[in-house]
Amino acid sequence: MHRLISSKICGLRSLSDIEAVVAAGATYAGFVFFAKSPRHVSTAQARALALAAPPGLAKVALTVNADDAMLDDLVAQVPLDMLQLHGDESPERVRAVRARFGLPVMKAVGIAEAADLDRLDLYGKVADQLLVDAKPAPGAVLPGGNGLAFDWRLLQGRRWPVPWMLAGGLTAQNVGAAIALTGARQVDVSSGVEHAPGEKSPQMIAQFVAAAKAVPAS
Repeated sequence: MHRLISSKICGLRSLSDIEAVVAAGATYAGFVFFAKSPRHVSTAQARALALAAPPGLAKVALTVNADDAMLDDLVAQVPLDMLQLHGDESPERVRAVRARFGLPVMKAVGIAEAADLDRLDLYGKVADQLLVDAKPAPGAVLPGGNGLAFDWRLLQGRRWPVPWMLAGGLTAQNVGAAIALTGARQVDVSSGVEHAPGEKSPQMIAQFVAAAKAVPAS
């Protein structure tokens, strides 16, 4: 018997990426709206990809400290199922985005040490989901997608009032151990399924999703 694990493949940029995600059986497709990222897509690109996605594949927009004007344009043009806030958004901002757009909001929280866990409790009160990611190194250009992991043992025995997703340095080779150690039911990957920055590998996507699904129930 295996655990029911959902996978999110983030940073999709082409129709072949969408096809690979669907073929692998992933649950979420993530689009990055952050100009400094090699995975950045325009609103027009994301609209075409979202329209090509089949029903049942949850479409997530990753934004970083986006203002209302940007989010207004994004939501108006791209058929989305969820907004992912991956910047320094406050709990008040998370609450305001949920109220304004009527879409579920996932808040990314970077973790490096035990002291960072309190922020998960804080955002768990206002977000619909949490993305538990590795905290970027000081001075890092990207807030995520850096291929960094954190000490997963920090999450052992921890639970929050909303669903949560594990991210940060995951690959097909380590996702099974990460799930077993943390009890995660959802996992997120971006750079871990790429053969070059921003270039997804269909084979690596398939291997990642299969490895996540293969973790036996405890």
